[in-house]
Amino acid sequence: MQPDCLSVEGERRCRQLLARTTARFRARPAAAAVLVPLCLVRGVPSLLYTLRSSRLTGRHQGDVSFPGGKCDPADQDVVHTALRETQEELGLAVSEEQVWGILQPVHDMRKATVVPVLASVGPLDLQSLKPNPEEVDEVFVLPLAHLLQTQNQGYTHFCQDGHFRYTLPVFLHGPHRVWGLTAVVTDFTLQLLAPGTYQPRLISPELPRG
Repeated sequence: MQPDCLSVEGERRCRQLLARTTARFRARPAAAAVLVPLCLVRGVPSLLYTLRSSRLTGRHQGDVSFPGGKCDPADQDVVHTALRETQEELGLAVSEEQVWGILQPVHDMRKATVVPVLASVGPLDLQSLKPNPEEVDEVFVLPLAHLLQTQNQGYTHFCQDGHFRYTLPVFLHGPHRVWGLTAVVTDFTLQLLAPGTYQPRLISPELPRG
C-alpha cells in the first residue's frame, strides 16, 4: 500500500521521529550535506535526484546524487548547507520551514561525514528548475511507489581479501541506477516514510552509520 507520507499526520510522524537525530547532528561539523527532496510531481509522491555533471572532477562525476555539496564556513549549519547547495545547483529555493529533519549521517570511503536533510518541497514542475550545467547534467524523479516495489530493489555485497564486509542497496529500472551513498540515503528515507511497506536488507558491519 502506498504510504500517505505527505499528509499532515505523516509529516508530523516523520518530524517527531527525526527530532532526536536533528538535534544531535544539526550543529555538528560535517564535510558535506545533501537535501533529500520529497516532492509531488503530477500528484505522485516522489524523490528528486540529480545526475552529477560529467564536467566535474573526481570519482563521482556522472553519478546519481541528491542535490548538495561541501559545507562552507559561512554556513550556519548543515541544514543551511543543503538548502544553499540546492539553490545553487537547481535554482530551487527551499525554506527552513519545509525541512522535516536530519536523517542518519553517512560516511564516504574517506570517512568524511555526509549529512542528509529531508525536506518536503511540495508540488514540483521539473521544467521550472534551472540546473547549473557545471554541476548537474540531468534532474529526474523516482516515485515512491517505484522505489517500494521489490523488483526495483537490488543489493550489492562487498568483500575484501575474501571476507564479506557489507551490503549496500541499489535501486533499479529508473532513468539511472541509484547506488552508493545515494542509495543508502534512499534506503534510510524509505524506512522512515514507509516502515510497514519497505523491508531493508542493508547489512554493514564495518560501514559507519554515524
